[in-house]
Amino acid sequence: MQQTDGQWRVQFTMPSQYSMQTLPKPNNPDITIIEVPPQTYGVIKFSGLAGSEKVATKTVELQSWMLSQKLTMTGVPELARYNPPWTLPFMHRNEIMIAYQQK
Repeated sequence: MQQTDGQWRVQFTMPSQYSMQTLPKPNNPDITIIEVPPQTYGVIKFSGLAGSEKVATKTVELQSWMLSQKLTMTGVPELARYNPPWTLPFMHRNEIMIAYQQK
């Protein structure tokens, strides 16, 4: 999920058994399906609610680790959430992901 200019972009990763030809077609014309080229990410996972303070702390943690590993970051931090809203907070699985350039 990413927020830009007050609008949210939500992205889903489809299971590998699908191809662009076999994916179900969206009923909503505002939904587009695009193929994204492969990318390598640095990732930090955490549980609980993904509030802005926790996301900011985990983002700094990931950026610090990536710098210590001499990884060249090429993207902005992205928040990935994996559970429906009714999941108990301690069971939420979240990740911060930052794309980087492989050497």
